[in-house]
Amino acid sequence: MTMNDQPTISTPGDPAHDPAAVSEVERFRRDWRRKQQLKSVATSLVSTIVLAAIVIVGLKLSPGWPRVKQTFFSAEYFASSFPEILDGLWLNIRVLVVAVIGVAIFATLIALVRTSTNPVLFPLRALAAVYTTVMRGIPMIVILYLIGFGIPGLGLFGRIDPSILGTIAVVMGYSAYVAEVLRAGFNDVHPSQRASARSLGLTAGQTTRMIVIPQALRKVAPALMNDFISMQKDVGLISVLGAVDAVRAAQIEVASSYNFTPYVVASLLFILMSVPFILLNDWYAARLRKRELSGGTV
Repeated sequence: MTMNDQPTISTPGDPAHDPAAVSEVERFRRDWRRKQQLKSVATSLVSTIVLAAIVIVGLKLSPGWPRVKQTFFSAEYFASSFPEILDGLWLNIRVLVVAVIGVAIFATLIALVRTSTNPVLFPLRALAAVYTTVMRGIPMIVILYLIGFGIPGLGLFGRIDPSILGTIAVVMGYSAYVAEVLRAGFNDVHPSQRASARSLGLTAGQTTRMIVIPQALRKVAPALMNDFISMQKDVGLISVLGAVDAVRAAQIEVASSYNFTPYVVASLLFILMSVPFILLNDWYAARLRKRELSGGTV
């Protein structure tokens, strides 16, 4: 053990280690903060219970509630449609995984091209600017129609699975949004970071890969997570191309029973798939904000 590794010895009079050394004023402050926290929790619980009671009573007093309950919240149709819709959800998950990888690669390339200052890449920068502008202005369902029915109409590739066409449409649509988020993150990295990296002998590519991209991702991670959550919902739109996903399976069940409970089942499954990432996004955003306010390195 070196001299720098010697353990620190706390003295009985050290306020950081001896609870008895805490002043009366500090104990009063801690008690007050604890009481305020308990009061806030109690108020939140009471307000939540009151709101839930108002909603329940309002639904019970509505003349059409029994009919709505049977049409949208039938336990019988919930149980009968759940296996088929869950099986369709696996297609949504597979499409989502492939789309996330495709968007990550394509959007990063677009963002790098748009932030490049190399004159040789000017045509690509112009093309990338037009692409992001056009794609962000077209509704996702229109992109799905254009890709899903336009590519097969060319007759170049034969019959293509609707889920593949839907994945291509999602990648093309969301790459424009994610590329702009990444571009903002790249531009937000201070130029001194690049200058310092180049002074250490790193090439332009190494600087981008090792310095710029990691810092940019930390800054725009909450925005990227929001795009990912939005993509989770929009993969359900591939049903318009005929792919039997969770939404399409719900439509089939509704068409055979004339009961809308399968749509509620599909909605609950999408919510359950999104909630973990929403909570993760909120946690990371709060952690990032706390580090910035405390002066930590972000």
